[in-house]
Amino acid sequence: MEMRLELVPLPTTDVDRSKAFYLDQVGFILDHDVEPGNGMRVVQMTPPGSACSVVVGVGISDPTAAPVHGLHLVVDDLETVQGALRGKGVDVSDISDMGGGVRYAYFSDPDGNSWALQQIFGSPRLPE
Repeated sequence: MEMRLELVPLPTTDVDRSKAFYLDQVGFILDHDVEPGNGMRVVQMTPPGSACSVVVGVGISDPTAAPVHGLHLVVDDLETVQGALRGKGVDVSDISDMGGGVRYAYFSDPDGNSWALQQIFGSPRLPE
């Protein structure tokens, strides 16, 4: 049996603002922005190099739902990513060294959905 996490819906109160944040500031790639009818709008975006996307839209999730917390973006060079995001106006925290070769920096989108940038040192990745 196979199971792949490939899409995470995020609550938003403003689809265009969320789309601009993820595309223009965080650097996600637009998969599609469609309006299939009945007032529904689906905006799917993927972090570069990821097999999992996020989706925001009208009719996707309840805009009054609590934000999603603790989503992780695993990166190879935390300082570079932190600097690039800060350079695009994203409020990224300072880097926290958690010990054991793991470091984090954090940011949130305009709706309070929170992200952790994670870098792991000295631990080989699991085989695909």
